[in-house]
Amino acid sequence: MDFPGSLIVSVSGIRGRVGIDLTTELVTGFAAAFGDYVRRQGWGDHLVVARDSRPSGPEFVRAASAGLRTAGCRVSDLGLVPTPTALLEVQDRGLSGGIVVTASHNPKEWNALKLASPQGAFLTPEQGAEFLSRLRAGAPPHDAKAEPGEVAEAPGAVDRHIGRILGLDLVDPALIAAHGFKIVLDCARGAGGVILPALLERLGAEVVGIELEPDGRFTRNPEPIPANLGALCERVPAEGADLGMAVDPDVDRLALVDGAGRAIGEDCTLALAARLVLSHCKGPVVANLSTSQIVATVCEEAGVAYHQAPVGEANVAAAMREVEAVVGGEGNGGVILPELHLTRDAPLAVALILQLLAETGASLDSIVADYPQFVIVKNRFPRGRIELDALAGELEGAFPGADTDRRDGLHLRWADRQMWLHCRASGTEPILRVIAEGPRDREPEVRELVDAAGAIVARAGD
Repeated sequence: MDFPGSLIVSVSGIRGRVGIDLTTELVTGFAAAFGDYVRRQGWGDHLVVARDSRPSGPEFVRAASAGLRTAGCRVSDLGLVPTPTALLEVQDRGLSGGIVVTASHNPKEWNALKLASPQGAFLTPEQGAEFLSRLRAGAPPHDAKAEPGEVAEAPGAVDRHIGRILGLDLVDPALIAAHGFKIVLDCARGAGGVILPALLERLGAEVVGIELEPDGRFTRNPEPIPANLGALCERVPAEGADLGMAVDPDVDRLALVDGAGRAIGEDCTLALAARLVLSHCKGPVVANLSTSQIVATVCEEAGVAYHQAPVGEANVAAAMREVEAVVGGEGNGGVILPELHLTRDAPLAVALILQLLAETGASLDSIVADYPQFVIVKNRFPRGRIELDALAGELEGAFPGADTDRRDGLHLRWADRQMWLHCRASGTEPILRVIAEGPRDREPEVRELVDAAGAIVARAGD
């Protein structure tokens, strides 16, 4: 297949701007090729399709379903559901894989196709590379002799997802309900509106909703980072709520706001979920290289091994399989619990955080205050023609004395200073990210790291 140069093509799928570099024709051809790949892998011929709330979703689901049908695949259409709901459905029903139409946290003019394997997880880096290699080598998009498959609606996935979460040994719905939490919930008009109010009701919580309508008409940048959560931060203390919760449009990331209206940072979501899991079950924890050191602190406190992997859910999941981790995820608010599935899952994270608060009887702000306070500073630059690999040597030379990791761009760590710097190409946007972290009382040094690295990156782009 020929891809527009501006389309973001990676081992996890394709992502672009609707009608510009992502078209229905491209979606149909890509889905047909994926259906053929699934069949040739011997995984079977029954896949799911699902979408988030973006207005372009229904059209792209029809296009993807048509492509899968031409490859001889049967299709179960889950409709508008969270991404983790779709992937759990693949796993629990023993299906052959799936396509989720979602651009996750990207602005509303974007959409994407994400590809799932029979394990109910995104393709591994190796599987994704093999599939893309076939496409770029000019392999036939599908078997011309394949009989067209059928498409059928498959309702009930959200209810099944809720039931699986409430049935976890780690979650005690009665204990959570007894605390009667009041929660302000911001779904950013994404797919969270179809699952989180119902889940919280089952957990006995009182919900005050912000942007619950799942129509994809985002009124703000939908990424659940502190800069975008002003309305939630104001509403929590105004309502006298215990905490606030925000998710991204496809509901695999959870951000938290404490009772005083302070956004505590997405990294705390994984740290607190890990604390809850490790209080019940000891074992390794995996997070990505851009994750806050608060997660490492939780692991040290519990006396368990902490591992880091390149950024990306597929990379973290692969590392979790390898070390048999009991919990893991990413510092963007994504929590993965292998007991449920190897997928970032915000509804799961909601239950784990409430379980922790119920078991400890403590407020969110007091729990966070128990840990060392770190600050993360981030910047982004247009990717253009910049080759980060070519810059790695210059960047490394500019910041001596660090432990170096080149698995994902360039990661430099100064353990004695509790600081790190990560420069990497985004897999979801045409940008380069420069991120650094250190103790809060050394924030000026952290900002200097980002500024100095950013200057080198910017010069390369001139």
